Amino acid sequence: MSRKSGEKIWRGGTCPIRQVLDRFGDKWSILIIELLSHEGKLRFSQIAQTIGDISQKMLTVTLRSLESDGLIIRQFYPEIPPRVEYELSGLGKSLVPHIQQLAAWGHTHMDTILENRKRFEEKQQNKTAY
Repeated sequence: MSRKSGEKIWRGGTCPIRQVLDRFGDKWSILIIELLSHEGKLRFSQIAQTIGDISQKMLTVTLRSLESDGLIIRQFYPEIPPRVEYELSGLGKSLVPHIQQLAAWGHTHMDTILENRKRFEEKQQNKTAY
């Protein structure tokens, strides 16, 4: 990344970290990318059914956001009834190994994280007891 010394890249809409985390900090984007990486092309109803607890509106919003970033490809087939399929783009596929590494890190460290949370909560409860 090229920048001038002292430049504030962490502020505003130009910060690449913020831009990426804004997209993947939501509840559904990473799940949809991971699902499409395993299943290939899926219809809207298949994505909704597989994820289960996502509303139709939230699935629509998330798919549009992923499409606008170029991470998925939406293919419309003018049939009766109309058919729409979604699949990962090349850019989306390039993200999959990073998501899988993050998931592996989570699996490796989840017990420690849960223990730390429990310890923290106990410490907070002890503080409020006084």
